[in-house]
Amino acid sequence: MAARTPVRFMTWNLRFDSMPDNITVPQTISSLPNPITEPAVFLNLTGEQPWSTRRIKVYERIIGEGIQILGCQEALVRQVDDLQELLGDGWDHVGVGRDDGVDAGEFSPIYWNKSLFTLINNDTFWLSQTPFVAGSKFPGAGSVRIATATHFKLNKSGKRFTYINTHLDDQSDAQRQLGASLILWRAHSEASNGSTVILTGDFNSQAAGDGSGAYQIITGQLAPIAINQTFKEAFPIAKRSLPNFEMLDLRTQLPRISVAGNWATFTGFVDPADSSQYIHIDFIFGGNNGGWGTTFHKVENQLTDDGVLASDHRPVIADLLL
Repeated sequence: MAARTPVRFMTWNLRFDSMPDNITVPQTISSLPNPITEPAVFLNLTGEQPWSTRRIKVYERIIGEGIQILGCQEALVRQVDDLQELLGDGWDHVGVGRDDGVDAGEFSPIYWNKSLFTLINNDTFWLSQTPFVAGSKFPGAGSVRIATATHFKLNKSGKRFTYINTHLDDQSDAQRQLGASLILWRAHSEASNGSTVILTGDFNSQAAGDGSGAYQIITGQLAPIAINQTFKEAFPIAKRSLPNFEMLDLRTQLPRISVAGNWATFTGFVDPADSSQYIHIDFIFGGNNGGWGTTFHKVENQLTDDGVLASDHRPVIADLLL
């Protein structure tokens, strides 16, 4: 068997740009403090900070952790463009605004290092009863929801894989279950055609307890619910192919010593000593049809000495072998 290529994935909900301003990326960079001067006051900022302050922290974590490919959630078009500007010409991205299929509303973009991956194609589908209708919304959901689907080739080995990134609803468990069912069908279809499948996202669903239906559907513990027939026909599953297909949570596929960092992936913009909002709702999955291995998983810190939390979610990182 050919040697597999190590790849470091990340998923990170960036928190949408809720405090917009006109500060540019170069202006933020020019205002960065002297790196060897001790701060006058530690943790002098509290609560949510504007994106113009947080974006440098996001970039630093991506580069500092050696991330090679990542899916983000909640990014408005300014955030998508800013992150591309910071990452530079060696990176590229795909994704659309969920409200119109172009640039309105939040994106679930995928970024990658171009020296390591070549994008073959990509598409977006809406996590609704009409998944090919841009901007369509599930009744009762808090927001329009999408999934970004990509096919990549590893430049070194030529291996191809499917990567799907998503953000399920924060208010409707029914939407989350429908979204998970659509995504699982699409992943199963890709797997039935021989593709390795990786899935990342903010599921707004924990692994157990109330509201865990989406996680349980993705991981095969709960049967999917009925989905759009046109979608099923667009992404057929080969007959008798992988009848027990499911997605495996990478945290469950490693020795405990190789699952590092924190448990909570959502913290809110609260005092560092306040854990009242902590939950685990952001995941990286691999299809049980194989084609991948995993060696390490962690939920990374994001608080810096100035008190800035880069987001209300922590980044989730996994080392895979593809």
